[in-house]
Order: sequence, then structure tokens, then C-alpha cells
Amino acid sequence: MNIGQFAALTGLSAHTLRYYEKIGLLQSVVRNASGHRDYAEKEAQWIEFINRLKETGMPLKQILTYAELRAQGDATAGQRQQLLEQHATQLAERIRQEQAHLIALEQKICYYQTHFSD
Repeated sequence: MNIGQFAALTGLSAHTLRYYEKIGLLQSVVRNASGHRDYAEKEAQWIEFINRLKETGMPLKQILTYAELRAQGDATAGQRQQLLEQHATQLAERIRQEQAHLIALEQKICYYQTHFSD
């Protein structure tokens, strides 16, 4: 699929996709006979994973590290696993903190409902 179709599929702009390719996050994008990018399902799955990492707070620099390790093949599987485990630990802690914030807000709402309800 061309860059416009791929952008629509992934929810990313064509500019972002070109940037990802430039910095090495998207590697080995095939070009058709006209020289235009021709994205495949494997790139869509990779972008989906990148988006998930971004949405869970992984910095782009760390995602790039993961991508570089991924490009090196199976020999780096342990390093990639360790990077993801570290991120999962950080994410779990952030979720725990957010849950504590939610409980505090709910308690304050309950206070207002109890004391100031008509």
C-alpha cells in the first residue's frame, strides 16, 4: 500500500512515517518500480507495536534502541525482553500511582456529595 493508505491505516501522518524511516524506526521499506514506498502488513504490525510502546510512555529513544536490537536478529532477543520487562515494571508503577490518584478523587467527590448535596 502507498504512504497515504498506510497513514490512514496506522493513524500516523505521512510526515511521521517518513520521519520514522529517516531515524531508522521503520527499516527496509520496499519501494515499487516508480520509487514510491510500498508498505506491507508487517510494517503495519510493527507500527501498531511502536504506537503501543509510545502510548504506554516509552520514550522514542528507548523505542529506537529496541528497533536497533530487533534489526540485529534473534541474538538480541534477551536484550529486547529485558528492555520490555523494565518498561512493564515502570508502567505497572505508573498504573498503581494513577489508581491511587483516582481513589483520592473519588473520596473527594464522595465528600462533596455527602456534605453539599441538595
